Amino acid sequence: MPIPKVLVVNDDKATLLALSSLLTDPPDGPKYEVITAQSGEEALRKVLKYTFAVILLDVSMPGMDGFETAEAIHSHPRSASIPIIFITAFYGDELNRLKGYQKGAADYLFAPVIPKVVQAKVAVFVELSQKNLELERKTLELEALNRDLRVQRMQDLERVNAALETEIVERRQAEHRATELATRDALTGLFNRRSLLERLEHAITQAARRKEGLALMFLDLDRFKDINDTLGHEVGDGLLKQVAEHLNAAVRESDMVARLGGDEFVVLLEGFPDTGDVVKVAKKIVKANAEPHMIGEQLVKTSASIGISLYPQDGTTAEALLKNADVAMYHAKQQERGSIQFFHEELNAYQRQRNQFEGEVQHALENDEFELYFQPKIDMESSQPTGVEALLYWHHPRLGLIGPSEFLSRATQCGQTIRIGEWVIFAACAQAQRWRDADVPFELPIAVNVDISQFQPDLFKTISSALDKHGVRSSCLQLEVTESMVIRDVKKVAAVFQEVSEGGIGIAIDGFGAGFSSLAVLKTLPISILKIDPCFVRDHDKEICDKASGIVAPENAFPGDTSVISALLCMARALNLRVVAEGVETERQLDALKALGCNEYQGTLFSEPLQADELVRRLQPETVS
Repeated sequence: MPIPKVLVVNDDKATLLALSSLLTDPPDGPKYEVITAQSGEEALRKVLKYTFAVILLDVSMPGMDGFETAEAIHSHPRSASIPIIFITAFYGDELNRLKGYQKGAADYLFAPVIPKVVQAKVAVFVELSQKNLELERKTLELEALNRDLRVQRMQDLERVNAALETEIVERRQAEHRATELATRDALTGLFNRRSLLERLEHAITQAARRKEGLALMFLDLDRFKDINDTLGHEVGDGLLKQVAEHLNAAVRESDMVARLGGDEFVVLLEGFPDTGDVVKVAKKIVKANAEPHMIGEQLVKTSASIGISLYPQDGTTAEALLKNADVAMYHAKQQERGSIQFFHEELNAYQRQRNQFEGEVQHALENDEFELYFQPKIDMESSQPTGVEALLYWHHPRLGLIGPSEFLSRATQCGQTIRIGEWVIFAACAQAQRWRDADVPFELPIAVNVDISQFQPDLFKTISSALDKHGVRSSCLQLEVTESMVIRDVKKVAAVFQEVSEGGIGIAIDGFGAGFSSLAVLKTLPISILKIDPCFVRDHDKEICDKASGIVAPENAFPGDTSVISALLCMARALNLRVVAEGVETERQLDALKALGCNEYQGTLFSEPLQADELVRRLQPETVS
């Protein structure tokens, strides 16, 4: 804190020195600094330069006397409150004394002054000045503190406001995300089913009021499950995103594109004048998705099947239009992949039949209506059985016993072959276990027919589970796949064949010769048996001669030239494969096939498909000839 200052003003040097000496270093009381001035003018200059606790001012000075000096000092705002003590040598000058007080004097002393009185009076004002200075200091500190508090409060308020603003932004973003999640598909960014139904209902209302039509396209990607299973879900997701982009690019901004889930998309077209415009858009979509898709480093090829329903002729509600477009899409997929199909009422009847059939299959699986029949394969030379083929029969509650040719094709169309195929595999393994436990006098591999739809990465896992469950060896099971299915997707089939073969399960190509597969294709597959298609061994009413080999086939043995079968047999020998002739019904056919070098045969000549117990009786050693 600064030391208070005391100003002594006197024109007489001796008096000035005496007063300043008197005030310098007082024996007790507060410390202060004494500053002197010899005139009123000098005093004013000092007052402008310093702040004083008190001024001792001589009344009688030449030029500017004490009263004038005091008046000038108190007229300035900076020094208006400085206390002034007048000192005069004129005793009893009451008028001057009164004038001094009128000029703002704090006190009026007469010379000669009493030192202790002067010192005491000065000490009072110095102490008062110190307190004022301390008060000012504290006031400044308080102001600074208040400023700091205000700054701190402002900073706190700014932080609170910033936090509130951030929270508001985050809440708005969260609300936006919640809205997006409620209305948009998370993967593709397209509208979801909920948004589609809301928009479709509104569009129907508008179309009815304006007497306009609208079209609804139901789109499904072909082979999407295979892509997901073989290439992984990351590639599948990438494909869905690209398809979504193609759909948005193919339609107007006013049209709506939605993803229902999986690989199912819907496009809502409003305000189209006729079906021709709808077909143009559909063809544009089909063409865009027919091009190979580059997903990362993977080239993916697929196609889009589209079903179309129209308002008002195909439905007047959102649910009806969506269902009918779905029915039309399924029919398009069944007819030809990558095609377009408009809904018509006959498709509903087809869909009802399909739904009924699917329900009947489900009922059959749950109520043991399916049963395996078995048809033996017989060695040509020894006439001994080499294996049996499991054929699925259905004890239908309405139609009675029906064979596989009467319902398996429908099961394929309805996508039921995987479930039925799994049942057949487990049932075949269960029958092998029962024969083993019953000590039947033979142990023959059971061949089961596998549809192309079953060729998934987990097929061998399903087979292994069935073998493990019933405790039978892998050699007790064989797979039969038609040649036409193999050549449809050789790459996919080969990968599954390899895993199955390494697991010790034999593989046969069924219906061989009808699919026109090449020797190069067969060499890449781990197969062990070829089964000649029955069409090559059916009876005809003329004599056939194989001129190339010099072998005369019995009359009515085969249709056409035996050179076809000879070529098939030569191909099989080149690949070191055993050949089974299917559909052998007569001794003439059997003799001709034996003469051509066929290894085994299967057909009604030896036995119709039999139930398990009948097969055991039929294959007793004494009955086999």
